[in-house]
Amino acid sequence: MTFVSLLKSSAGRITRVAAGTALGFGLTLSLLTAPGQALAQTAAPQAILPAQGNGPALWVIRDADSTIYLFGTVHVLRPDTAWQTDRVDAALDSASRLILEVANPDDQAAAMPLIQQYGISPQTPLSTLLTADELAALDTAARTMGMTAAQLDPLRPWLAALTLSVAPMTRAGYDPRSGVDLLLKARMEAAGKPVDGFETLDEQIRLLAGFPETGQLDFLRSTLDDFEDATTELGRLVSAWADGDVAAINAVGVEPMRDASALMYQSLLVDRNVNWAGQIQTLLDGSGTVFIAVGAAHLAGEDSVQVQLAQRGVTVERVPN
Repeated sequence: MTFVSLLKSSAGRITRVAAGTALGFGLTLSLLTAPGQALAQTAAPQAILPAQGNGPALWVIRDADSTIYLFGTVHVLRPDTAWQTDRVDAALDSASRLILEVANPDDQAAAMPLIQQYGISPQTPLSTLLTADELAALDTAARTMGMTAAQLDPLRPWLAALTLSVAPMTRAGYDPRSGVDLLLKARMEAAGKPVDGFETLDEQIRLLAGFPETGQLDFLRSTLDDFEDATTELGRLVSAWADGDVAAINAVGVEPMRDASALMYQSLLVDRNVNWAGQIQTLLDGSGTVFIAVGAAHLAGEDSVQVQLAQRGVTVERVPN
């Protein structure tokens, strides 16, 4: 199965990639701020609007001396997406620590050396791997981002593809400053509370960079073919998330990945969910209150973090609206 098939179902195409990165990979923020444009320094996070419906789902784990909240995030949102609820505010205020997928998702200083190491290959530029027509399409897509194909030329295909994949999100009004991770991080730091991560930027980037080059090229070519597609599917996922509809998140954002490739599903979701469940179980051996916020795709479906915890004998309850 090609890399394209691994990342996207035949129906999802470019919107599947955008949705997947927005719901399941904290690296999205670094891809929006680090490569190519180098893009402007990250501005202050934007305000959070009160939810108009149920608000996003929140879960809690309790034992004799520990309380752990689980909250699904969208890494990139439109500024007018309303999701703040009293129950999330209360949980966050009660926590002495925040754990994200990565503690520094917008840290350009940390991301740039990793991008250089795993995402840049000047000895094998894209211009030697793509046809003339493909290079023209690359240039057209790059110019919508204020760039040119020449500026993307040194990127490895996976990085060029993901850079272009997140571009439609910004064109549709999605802004990393409105992403849930940055807003939660800013709030906890303002309160003088620590922010940690389950993973590192290095681990996330190496996971994506580890796919064969031929598959990476297929991914880039498909991204170019579908660059003009609207982000309708991402909008559906965000709406489901903002209303706490976990079943819809599973149906639109998780099951298609599982159906497209058991390997990709296992690598991007299941293995990481198992890892995080183990870390959460270790947290339960301690004491205090912790707020955990990870991509919403990790908290939906039959292999979710909650399911992994249940298999370890840990009870997870959804906080009522």
